[in-house]
Amino acid sequence: MRFFLVPIFLIGWPLAEIAGFVLVGRAVGLWATLGLVVGTAMLGAILLRSQGMHILRQISTESREGRVPGHALVDGAMIVVAGILLLLPGFLTDIVGLALFIPLVRRLIWSRIGRRVVVVRSASSRSYRYENKKPEPQQPGGPVVDLDEQDFHRDPNPPAPNRPSPWAGPNGREP
Repeated sequence: MRFFLVPIFLIGWPLAEIAGFVLVGRAVGLWATLGLVVGTAMLGAILLRSQGMHILRQISTESREGRVPGHALVDGAMIVVAGILLLLPGFLTDIVGLALFIPLVRRLIWSRIGRRVVVVRSASSRSYRYENKKPEPQQPGGPVVDLDEQDFHRDPNPPAPNRPSPWAGPNGREP
């Protein structure tokens, strides 16, 4: 989106929402319009909770399997945006929010923006572009810290602490 379109969007969207309230209010009445607004807010909260828990489980599974959960993170972000849009009063935001809860719509959006998104792993200096393929395996090893004997050593007879360490083993020493 071009920068000059942002002010037009920020002014036009609330005006369109107000027009939506007027049109729906004329068609179904005041109380039904308020009921729709409150109902979509409650629906957004319920969908956000159920879909959000599903996405969190999916992210956890992919992380445990050693894969970069790029697609699951994007799905989660879109679901959060969808829930927030449903919580906001307005019929246009509700339409966009409900559309974002549909997996097909999320996949279409991801296919459009996925080529521009780079998922970066903080454990290494490499960055990966997510294109529905597995990232390159990380090279074994890592940063090496060279310490002399004077820099680091374990005292074979450490002084007894006042209280036991939570990491102490059965003999009272840390492993």
